[in-house]
Amino acid sequence: MRGRVFKKILIANRGEIACRVIRTAQRMGIATVAVYSDADAEALHVRMADQSVPIGPAAAAESYLKIERIVEACRATGAEAVHPGYGFLSENAGFARALAAAGVTFIGPGPEAIAAMGDKIESKRIAHDNGISTVPGYLDVIPDADSAVKVARDIGYPVMVKASAGGGGKGMRIAASDAEVRDGFRSAASEAKSSFADDRIFIEKYIEEPRHIEIQVLGDTFGNIVHFGERECSIQRRHQKVIEEAPSPFLDNATRKAMGRQAVALARAVGYRSAGTVEFIVDRERNFYFLEMNTRLQVEHPVTELVTGLDLVELMIRIAADEPLPFTQKDIRLKGWAIEARVYAEDPTRNFLPSTGRLIRYRPSAGEGLRLDTGVFEGAEISVHYDPMIAKLVASGPDRDTAIERLRGALDSFYVTGVQHNIAFLAAVAAKPRFRAAALSTDFIAEEFRGGFAPPSDFVEPDRVILLAAALAHRRIREREAAIDGKLPGARIEIAERSLVLLDGRPYPVSLRPEDGAYRVEIEGESCFAATDWQGEVLLQIRMGEHLATVQIERLTGAAFRLVHRGVIRRAQVLPPRAAELLALMPEKQASDMSRLLLSPMPGLLSSVAVSQGQEVKAGEPLAVVEAMKMENILRAERDGRVARIRANPGDSLAVDQVILEFE
Repeated sequence: MRGRVFKKILIANRGEIACRVIRTAQRMGIATVAVYSDADAEALHVRMADQSVPIGPAAAAESYLKIERIVEACRATGAEAVHPGYGFLSENAGFARALAAAGVTFIGPGPEAIAAMGDKIESKRIAHDNGISTVPGYLDVIPDADSAVKVARDIGYPVMVKASAGGGGKGMRIAASDAEVRDGFRSAASEAKSSFADDRIFIEKYIEEPRHIEIQVLGDTFGNIVHFGERECSIQRRHQKVIEEAPSPFLDNATRKAMGRQAVALARAVGYRSAGTVEFIVDRERNFYFLEMNTRLQVEHPVTELVTGLDLVELMIRIAADEPLPFTQKDIRLKGWAIEARVYAEDPTRNFLPSTGRLIRYRPSAGEGLRLDTGVFEGAEISVHYDPMIAKLVASGPDRDTAIERLRGALDSFYVTGVQHNIAFLAAVAAKPRFRAAALSTDFIAEEFRGGFAPPSDFVEPDRVILLAAALAHRRIREREAAIDGKLPGARIEIAERSLVLLDGRPYPVSLRPEDGAYRVEIEGESCFAATDWQGEVLLQIRMGEHLATVQIERLTGAAFRLVHRGVIRRAQVLPPRAAELLALMPEKQASDMSRLLLSPMPGLLSSVAVSQGQEVKAGEPLAVVEAMKMENILRAERDGRVARIRANPGDSLAVDQVILEFE
């Protein structure tokens, strides 16, 4: 097959990565085949592909993870090769072997390399034997929780409890005590068995204040292996990457070269071909330790493409077609900076619980230095069955500061309704001074958002723009009302210059008057000149000199608005001063007492209930486990009490806020 790229390939995946592979294949003149479950019949990747084949029910275990159905789809369509994307069967050696047996090329590494690196215990041994720096740990399979506690004590707390077949943040727990090891062993094993059908567990030392930095490697079938520099992936939540960038702002050239050499050495040790990623943990002194190797294309590969100018998917396809690498290590140069933010359907105000539903409005950002990889469209549904990713927003520029500014502006204007999402949270991360200073670690989110994600309790810099936006929006609405023809005699609308803006209930006096086609605004004793042509759209843009600010705005009732800017979410009400005085005298509505109820925080499956009617429980004890997106969520008692009634049973499908049990 050398010298001839495939005529038709099948993409054994869904969502944004399937669309991403299809785009490159189409540019190369290669016909594409999509596979889909019952839940994905109308999905974007199905619409984009030249052909599509149904492969089973919504559950991934009955569709996207069914090897025989993928192989049969290849036979039925004449696909010569399969690109696995990431997740699902992308790191399954048995899948690669099954394709080979059917005469179909796997666009990825050989099954031996997948097996060696996919087994986290075996990969650590191979790395150690080949002189790769590794984290201290116990590399044999741990049979039970008691053994796990003994191993953890020997290594010394804190430790990381990890599934051997884990990945994507699943099957991983940090433990700082015997009790946490026991709990982590059970939940990590259960999660890994559900996601990977492999519940083997090992334990290693947890490096404190760590950075997660990975090296992109690529090898061909002729023994040529190169690396493309690093990606900084330290902004994580529950071991799941949130924001990634290339290059790393932390590495010096000497460390970069040393990590690259070790990554290439490891790839060479297993005869690696295709794209792969060697992940390292890096401490504050730039000591680095091998973490794992992902034998597939990474979610965050776009940042590498943007700083190298190369298409990794195209290179994977050409390598699978037995073409040699068209360059050597010395030809690879990094230019500029790229930062990726993962946009998910999840609720940051409720501990990032997944959200499902239809995308009623979907208006992604566009502009200079922006790239969007997505698998959805307006009207598409975010299903409970799969990863809740909406899109990957990537900003690039000649330097890190430019990339950050473009990312911030793009997040301000990325508008989604119909599901809860993390866009405001991503904007809040990018707005942190610590992020700008590149003082990153995998503890960044836990340290910067200690109380979770919520509107700031104090008046912060973005509030000035939000106040201005609320006042301008109210003024523009009043101007339109005043300009309406056909009003009754004497029905003249007066537009007051002064008003009071209640920002989450706190009053701020604002003065706003027209001046030279714009507005002179006074807020908190400060004056500025602002212009807007807002006509009621969901994005309100304000021009202040050379600065352009974008605020997301939704009109609620009357003069009330919901506004979002730089990750700050506020409810604003614009009132005449006298009306604000009278409103302050009104009694506040008391919220219903829900403290006696245990509610499901997300739509999902009730896996188990750990208590029974009449049982006494203590604060912190587990009450139930809800599974969603293949992640187990343990619900614990917030206070001491007695269970009065169980309202749901294991196996029930739960809606968000559905009552599971109630206390006396």
